[in-house]
Amino acid sequence: MIALTASQIAAAVGGTLSESLDPETVLTAVTPDSREVAGQDGVLYVAKPGEHADGHDYIDAALSAGASAVLAERATTAPDGSAHPSILVEDAVMAMGALARDVVARVRAHSETTVIGITGSAGKTTTKDLLAAILAEQGPTVAPQGSFNGEVGVPLTVFRASLDTRYLVVEMGADHVGNIAYLCDIVKPDIGVVLMVGTAHAGSFGGVANIAKTKGELVEAIGPEGVVLLNRDDSQVAAMAERTTAPVVWFSTDEDTVPLIAEDVAGGRAAGVALARNLTTDVEGRPVFDLQLGADTEAPTVPVTSGLIGVHHAHNVVAAAGAAAAAGVRPADIAGVLDGLGPTSRFRMERTERPDGVTVINDAYNANPESMRAALKTLAQLGRATGRRTWAVLGEMLELGDEHIREHTLVGETVVRLNIAQLLVVGAGARPLYIGALNEGSWGEEAHFAADLDEAFDLLSKLLAPGDIVLVKSSNGSRLAQLGERLAAVGAEDSASSTPKEERP
Repeated sequence: MIALTASQIAAAVGGTLSESLDPETVLTAVTPDSREVAGQDGVLYVAKPGEHADGHDYIDAALSAGASAVLAERATTAPDGSAHPSILVEDAVMAMGALARDVVARVRAHSETTVIGITGSAGKTTTKDLLAAILAEQGPTVAPQGSFNGEVGVPLTVFRASLDTRYLVVEMGADHVGNIAYLCDIVKPDIGVVLMVGTAHAGSFGGVANIAKTKGELVEAIGPEGVVLLNRDDSQVAAMAERTTAPVVWFSTDEDTVPLIAEDVAGGRAAGVALARNLTTDVEGRPVFDLQLGADTEAPTVPVTSGLIGVHHAHNVVAAAGAAAAAGVRPADIAGVLDGLGPTSRFRMERTERPDGVTVINDAYNANPESMRAALKTLAQLGRATGRRTWAVLGEMLELGDEHIREHTLVGETVVRLNIAQLLVVGAGARPLYIGALNEGSWGEEAHFAADLDEAFDLLSKLLAPGDIVLVKSSNGSRLAQLGERLAAVGAEDSASSTPKEERP
């Protein structure tokens, strides 16, 4: 974080300094995790209440590890009775947002900084990673670590900015109406990207209509001087063009949509395009296409072969390309970075080739019905292209509300209809998926159910054979990413020990 004194931070967050905190104490880092304090200077530890723990209980640990001050909701004391050096606020999370807003303003005042916001029910992290890779070639770029995208994650991303940050990429997630508007008020995006509207968090939102309403808060936050990139292939996203005064750039991977996009450009309803033309996939399931960026559908194209697995990722690639173009990057430079670029965040179609010939694709960071189907289609395509046996190892999709049973059942039916050879459903919450597959016609030795991760691992250890392709996918809270890691690690130690010492890297 840019260097700020305790008094400056207190002013930004509307806080009160404890008598034990020197107002001139310089703070250069912020964390709500006491375990991250060690090894850093000038740390402000945020004692925020959490779902499972209260950060105030770890103030002594943070200060002992070297924290210089604490942002807290109540005054606390050390074991010896002395007051902790604190900035006291009513709400620590809201104070993080207020401080992030102040930091963005200071960075903008110092440098020509472009802020890009990305939202959508799926694909945010992948798109963010791609865009950050492009922009990093152009100047100092800050983007979220992993999937920091909420009221805590966005400020933590902002705190990593310096005064010379040229590009700030912000991933914006939400589970309630108003979440995106709040994040936009913090970072004031110049460019907004809306990827898709799906059923993720439908339960907490109260329905898909509210998801669309919330995702659209990003386009409403951007004025005529900015740019909004919208997915023309998603009707709910396309409708958001009516909610912004900013120029709209359509992105698409569907050739059938191109004539409509051309009409929009000609009629002044769109200011530009980001298109994947002639889209196919190679034998490894990677999208191959001609990238078209510019003012219209007649702009020159540049060939791209993505390093990502799954044709659905073409949307993420063109969205990132369009955002980079809106930020002023040349199409040739954009294509040069995207060509061959694979995933950089964990558990996003993360592919491991085991020594025994089994391929493990760990896509278990998150899941909703749309991303489940996209991943399953990729698995089915890989099976057809290679002739190898396919396994879908699936866990629960969380936060679907009243649609939980129906959506899991439909995904189970999809597995069968795609002719995926083997299905393993893990966890009681995902059992409707297993039942859906059985009712659709998958029975006997084709469909399996495991109560937990250990049972699933044991079953797969017995049944997997050389050449199998295994997709592991669930919502993050279902923890199948851990199962994916265990599966991917099988044989790795034996393989390493058999490597001659002089040949080890």
